[in-house]
Amino acid sequence: MTNAEENFAALNLTLPPAPKPLGVYKPALIDGKYLYLSGHGPVQDDASLIIGRVGKDLDLDEGKLAARQVGLTMLSTIKATIGSLDKVKRVIKILGMVNGTDDFDRHPYVINGCSELFAAVWGEENGIGVRSAVGMGTLPDNIPVEIEALFELL
Repeated sequence: MTNAEENFAALNLTLPPAPKPLGVYKPALIDGKYLYLSGHGPVQDDASLIIGRVGKDLDLDEGKLAARQVGLTMLSTIKATIGSLDKVKRVIKILGMVNGTDDFDRHPYVINGCSELFAAVWGEENGIGVRSAVGMGTLPDNIPVEIEALFELL
Protein backbone atom coordinates (compact mmCIF):
# COMPACT_ATOMS: atom_id res chain seq x y z
CA MET A 1 0.00 0.00 0.00
CA THR A 2 1.39 3.39 -0.94
CA ASN A 3 1.69 6.21 1.55
CA ALA A 4 -0.66 8.86 0.20
CA GLU A 5 0.49 11.56 2.62
CA GLU A 6 4.13 11.08 1.56
CA ASN A 7 3.16 11.00 -2.11
CA PHE A 8 1.22 14.24 -1.71
CA ALA A 9 4.12 15.93 0.14
CA ALA A 10 6.46 14.97 -2.72
CA LEU A 11 4.26 16.89 -5.18
CA ASN A 12 5.06 20.19 -3.41
CA LEU A 13 1.45 21.35 -3.71
CA THR A 14 -0.62 23.09 -1.06
CA LEU A 15 -4.15 22.35 0.05
CA PRO A 16 -6.71 25.14 0.02
CA PRO A 17 -9.08 25.47 2.95
CA ALA A 18 -11.83 22.85 3.00
CA PRO A 19 -14.98 24.59 1.76
CA LYS A 20 -18.00 25.01 3.98
CA PRO A 21 -21.42 24.15 2.52
CA LEU A 22 -23.20 27.13 0.99
CA GLY A 23 -26.46 25.20 0.68
CA VAL A 24 -28.38 22.39 2.31
CA TYR A 25 -25.96 19.48 1.89
CA LYS A 26 -22.93 17.80 3.47
CA PRO A 27 -19.57 18.16 1.72
CA ALA A 28 -18.68 14.60 2.76
CA LEU A 29 -20.55 11.59 4.04
CA ILE A 30 -19.19 8.28 5.31
CA ASP A 31 -21.34 5.19 4.81
CA GLY A 32 -19.63 2.06 6.06
CA LYS A 33 -16.38 1.76 4.14
CA TYR A 34 -17.26 4.45 1.59
CA LEU A 35 -16.62 8.18 1.58
CA TYR A 36 -18.85 10.23 -0.69
CA LEU A 37 -17.83 13.76 -1.61
CA SER A 38 -20.37 16.27 -2.87
CA GLY A 39 -19.55 18.37 -5.89
CA HIS A 40 -16.49 20.52 -5.23
CA GLY A 41 -15.27 23.59 -7.07
CA PRO A 42 -11.78 25.01 -7.59
CA VAL A 43 -11.05 26.70 -4.26
CA GLN A 44 -7.72 28.52 -4.21
CA ASP A 45 -5.36 28.94 -1.25
CA ASP A 46 -6.95 32.31 -0.37
CA ALA A 47 -10.42 30.62 -0.35
CA SER A 48 -11.50 32.38 -3.56
CA LEU A 49 -12.79 30.40 -6.52
CA ILE A 50 -11.35 30.09 -10.01
CA ILE A 51 -14.06 31.57 -12.24
CA GLY A 52 -14.82 31.34 -15.95
CA ARG A 53 -15.86 29.11 -18.84
CA VAL A 54 -13.39 26.80 -20.52
CA GLY A 55 -13.05 27.79 -24.16
CA LYS A 56 -13.86 31.44 -23.44
CA ASP A 57 -12.27 32.70 -20.21
CA LEU A 58 -9.86 29.79 -19.70
CA ASP A 59 -7.96 27.81 -22.30
CA LEU A 60 -7.69 24.03 -22.31
CA ASP A 61 -4.66 23.86 -20.02
CA GLU A 62 -6.08 26.44 -17.61
CA GLY A 63 -9.21 24.28 -17.42
CA LYS A 64 -7.06 21.25 -16.61
CA LEU A 65 -5.30 23.22 -13.86
CA ALA A 66 -8.71 24.25 -12.50
CA ALA A 67 -9.66 20.55 -12.34
CA ARG A 68 -6.43 19.84 -10.46
CA GLN A 69 -7.39 22.62 -8.04
CA VAL A 70 -10.76 20.93 -7.54
CA GLY A 71 -8.85 17.74 -6.73
CA LEU A 72 -6.77 19.63 -4.16
CA THR A 73 -9.97 21.03 -2.65
CA MET A 74 -11.34 17.49 -2.40
CA LEU A 75 -8.14 16.30 -0.70
CA SER A 76 -8.61 19.10 1.82
CA THR A 77 -12.15 17.93 2.53
CA ILE A 78 -10.92 14.34 2.90
CA LYS A 79 -8.33 15.41 5.47
CA ALA A 80 -10.89 17.53 7.32
CA THR A 81 -13.33 14.59 7.37
CA ILE A 82 -11.14 11.58 8.16
CA GLY A 83 -7.83 13.12 9.21
CA SER A 84 -5.45 11.59 6.68
CA LEU A 85 -5.21 10.71 2.99
CA ASP A 86 -3.70 7.40 4.13
CA LYS A 87 -7.15 6.28 5.32
CA VAL A 88 -8.38 6.12 1.70
CA LYS A 89 -7.94 2.71 0.11
CA ARG A 90 -8.86 3.73 -3.42
CA VAL A 91 -10.77 6.02 -5.72
CA ILE A 92 -13.99 4.34 -6.88
CA LYS A 93 -15.61 6.97 -9.12
CA ILE A 94 -15.23 10.54 -10.28
CA LEU A 95 -17.91 12.61 -12.00
CA GLY A 96 -16.35 15.67 -13.60
CA MET A 97 -18.50 18.51 -14.92
CA VAL A 98 -16.97 21.18 -17.15
CA ASN A 99 -18.46 24.62 -17.73
CA GLY A 100 -17.40 24.94 -21.36
CA THR A 101 -18.52 26.90 -24.37
CA ASP A 102 -21.05 25.32 -26.73
CA ASP A 103 -18.30 24.19 -29.10
CA PHE A 104 -15.95 22.88 -26.37
CA ASP A 105 -15.58 19.09 -26.48
CA ARG A 106 -12.40 18.23 -24.56
CA HIS A 107 -14.08 17.53 -21.21
CA PRO A 108 -12.04 14.35 -20.50
CA TYR A 109 -8.76 16.26 -21.00
CA VAL A 110 -9.84 18.89 -18.48
CA ILE A 111 -10.92 16.32 -15.86
CA ASN A 112 -7.53 14.60 -16.25
CA GLY A 113 -6.24 17.42 -14.04
CA CYS A 114 -8.01 15.82 -11.09
CA SER A 115 -7.51 12.21 -12.18
CA GLU A 116 -3.75 12.67 -12.60
CA LEU A 117 -3.53 14.23 -9.13
CA PHE A 118 -5.36 11.30 -7.53
CA ALA A 119 -3.15 8.82 -9.43
CA ALA A 120 -0.07 10.61 -8.09
CA VAL A 121 -1.41 10.55 -4.52
CA TRP A 122 -2.74 6.98 -4.31
CA GLY A 123 -0.80 5.36 -7.18
CA GLU A 124 -2.22 4.21 -10.50
CA GLU A 125 -3.75 1.02 -9.09
CA ASN A 126 -5.73 2.75 -6.33
CA GLY A 127 -5.86 6.35 -7.54
CA ILE A 128 -7.64 5.71 -10.83
CA GLY A 129 -11.28 4.70 -10.67
CA VAL A 130 -14.17 4.79 -13.08
CA ARG A 131 -15.04 8.23 -14.38
CA SER A 132 -17.41 10.38 -16.35
CA ALA A 133 -16.44 13.76 -17.80
CA VAL A 134 -19.32 15.84 -19.13
CA GLY A 135 -20.08 19.37 -20.27
CA MET A 136 -22.58 21.63 -18.55
CA GLY A 137 -24.35 24.73 -19.75
CA THR A 138 -23.36 26.52 -16.53
CA LEU A 139 -21.98 25.70 -13.11
CA PRO A 140 -22.53 27.50 -9.76
CA ASP A 141 -20.84 30.91 -9.52
CA ASN A 142 -19.52 30.40 -13.08
CA ILE A 143 -16.79 28.01 -11.89
CA PRO A 144 -15.08 26.13 -14.74
CA VAL A 145 -15.14 22.67 -13.13
CA GLU A 146 -17.14 20.81 -10.50
CA ILE A 147 -16.26 17.27 -9.45
CA GLU A 148 -17.89 14.76 -7.11
CA ALA A 149 -16.30 11.46 -6.08
CA LEU A 150 -16.63 8.19 -4.22
CA PHE A 151 -13.74 6.61 -2.29
CA GLU A 152 -13.30 3.31 -0.50
CA LEU A 153 -11.83 3.62 2.99
CA LEU A 154 -9.42 1.26 4.71
